[in-house]
Amino acid sequence: MSIFITLIKRDLNLAFRQGFDSLMVVAFFVIAVVLFPLGVGPEPNTLARIASGTIWVAALLSSMLSLERLFQTDYDDGSLELLALSPVALEITVLAKVTAHWLTTGLPLILTAPLLGVLMQLPNEGFMTLLIALALGTPTLSLIGAVGAALVLGSRRGGVLLSLLILPLYIPVLIFGVSAVEAALGDLATRPHLLILAGLLAATLALTPWAAAAALRQALE
Repeated sequence: MSIFITLIKRDLNLAFRQGFDSLMVVAFFVIAVVLFPLGVGPEPNTLARIASGTIWVAALLSSMLSLERLFQTDYDDGSLELLALSPVALEITVLAKVTAHWLTTGLPLILTAPLLGVLMQLPNEGFMTLLIALALGTPTLSLIGAVGAALVLGSRRGGVLLSLLILPLYIPVLIFGVSAVEAALGDLATRPHLLILAGLLAATLALTPWAAAAALRQALE
């Protein structure tokens, strides 16, 4: 556990030194949501109807922006080879990097979402469910994205390949994330949708570190 925390601190320090990736993710999230009222008009009923879907789609696309660099920087400077040769299991390293990625991208998206919900005229009943759904869904996006980032590591046009690989896998998270908010707005039970999101998170947490580690070993050979 101490090594795991040390790896997280290392990636957080690197992220804070650069700083640009986190700001870019939040800026894209805000701009993407702000464009919708400009495109569909300021009618409150229209904005309220598309609010949850708009916020979720923007969060999904925003989380992809920094995925390509998840392993690329360490791969370029040789740090990834040292991490792979260290006594620590590569799966632990992957999980630490994904945790740091979520702390610098997913968490800022969750904190920004209420402000954008106000902009999109989201009814008060949907705010708490939106935050819970994002808290369950964004780690899943980071975990799935880690597998894609490992698979395209070292390839040309990795960003395009990464999008093609992981976007179809993001669809279940998007569907149940939006459905949970819509259920809250319709005064229906949100628990089934949130439980499915929690199940997706548990499944990806158990499987994706192994898959990403295997892809990293293949890329390093």
